[in-house]
Amino acid sequence: MLKKRKIIFFVLAALIVISALIYFQINNKDYINISYKKFIEYVEKGNVETVYLSNNSKIKGKLADGSYFITDNPRSESFKESLLTKGINVEETEQNAIIMNLLTLLLVLGSFGFIGYFLSKNTAKQAQKEMAYMSSIESDFSNTESITFDDVAGNDEAKESLKELVDFIKNPEKYERYGARMPRGVLLYGPPGTGKTLLAKALAGEANVPYFAVTGSDFIQVYAGLGASRIRSLFKKARQAGKCVIFIDEIDALGKKRSGNIGGGSDESDRTLNALLTEMSGFKGNEGIVVIAATNRIDTLDEALLRPGRFDRQIEVGLPDINARYKILRLHSRNKPLDKNVDLKKIAYQTVYFSGAKLENLMNESAMIAAKNNQKTIKMEHIDKAFYTVIAGEEKKDKSTISLKDKRITAYHETGHALVTKLIAPENRVTKVTIIPSTKGAGGFSMNIPPNSMYQSKEDIIKNIKISLGGRAAEEIVFGKNKITTGASNDLQKATKMALLLISRFGMEESAGLVSYETLLGDKLGTNNFIVSKTKDLLEKLYKETLEVLRDNLDLLEKIANYLICNETIGEEELNLLINH
Repeated sequence: MLKKRKIIFFVLAALIVISALIYFQINNKDYINISYKKFIEYVEKGNVETVYLSNNSKIKGKLADGSYFITDNPRSESFKESLLTKGINVEETEQNAIIMNLLTLLLVLGSFGFIGYFLSKNTAKQAQKEMAYMSSIESDFSNTESITFDDVAGNDEAKESLKELVDFIKNPEKYERYGARMPRGVLLYGPPGTGKTLLAKALAGEANVPYFAVTGSDFIQVYAGLGASRIRSLFKKARQAGKCVIFIDEIDALGKKRSGNIGGGSDESDRTLNALLTEMSGFKGNEGIVVIAATNRIDTLDEALLRPGRFDRQIEVGLPDINARYKILRLHSRNKPLDKNVDLKKIAYQTVYFSGAKLENLMNESAMIAAKNNQKTIKMEHIDKAFYTVIAGEEKKDKSTISLKDKRITAYHETGHALVTKLIAPENRVTKVTIIPSTKGAGGFSMNIPPNSMYQSKEDIIKNIKISLGGRAAEEIVFGKNKITTGASNDLQKATKMALLLISRFGMEESAGLVSYETLLGDKLGTNNFIVSKTKDLLEKLYKETLEVLRDNLDLLEKIANYLICNETIGEEELNLLINH
């Protein structure tokens, strides 16, 4: 095939060269333009050697001295005969013109053919290069020797589970002798920012092996087969590296449950997932390669990923408890000049529901605030300011546009939240109430910190719903039902979500029964009339109870709100004094 292409190429090139030579030989002459009268004089004197006749308005010829001329064509019938009788050589150029036109056409077509062939060949090569480039996965290939489990605070259970794999990576032959099959894949699941990526890096660092990091979205491609090709490329690199850790973040992007298309068809995501399953099944027991994956949505993963031989070990990496938060805060304070009065235990107690990433951000924000103020050490006031910055955003500097009316509405709204919290859930701490707007769009906020607990009871959920409704209830009591504002929109979302979970997921509403409506209805839960009606009835009942709590303590509501209007912010100790005196 290649030899045939070469022959065609050379034939085309030869035709182009020959055509060009003929064309230039015929046309590349200097013609002298003479009058017809002069031409007749030359004929009479015998100075004309050859005349080239054609149907054009001009005729060309050659003189006896070898020069060429051009003159008008008389187009008379006896013209050729009169020239021949004078002994002049006459050549008709119509046939030559046809040949010339054909050669010119051949020249043009040949040129276009050659250019087309050259471009198509280059395009094919370029397409092959692009496909090869796109098929190769760009992974974060590094040796994470500097990161170990000592750099991971909290998550003790997850660390212990992963520590078992370190010996397996280092000495896989030992486990093979005992006939033990170590996990080929480990799935880390839990909320964002809890340290899943850090744990994978620590595993590679402890085992002192290369670390390949990719994300699930790297394999989701438009071109058919490209995602599967990238999977194969990644695992090929891993095998070439020998013992290593492969980390796939956000694996739910490529590992979602397959739809099972009618007719046996398979879309691109299914092909990519199948390639991953095949590669993981192809591992040998003694290769010392471990695949770690991370997700926030384990419920969406395909069952084939979770079976033994694939991601057969699943480890939850949850939000840290108070002890873990204290360890994380200590870890992220190692290189920071903390003031001796900084109480990390107190901060750990305040930061309920903070992830490891959020705690790191808290300490970083504190350091930035201290540096901006040119302080030698990071004080508690810097950490407190950073805490509320992380929660609600920066305080707005310009408050001149806020009217007294808006301040009063915000003050009563936030006081409603705080007072309901203190009255029905005294175990919760209200560390700050403010009516200063923030950059995250909040007009103010009431910081409510519940105690550490593994579970939430029905009583806890009901209290939290009432606390969320406290702001709207305070507005209605003070300003009237027709003057409630849009400030409670986010509170209503939270209250509705909690009420819906209480009924549909936790089975805590007696009239709804011990039924998981989430399982039965799935995505249609919010459109079910029965569930909507039960949620509405529960929220109305709890709202009336919240109104009664605030009406019974109207004097406290007025007292705290007026103090808040004057001072804009109330701390925990001030709030307790206002309530108890």
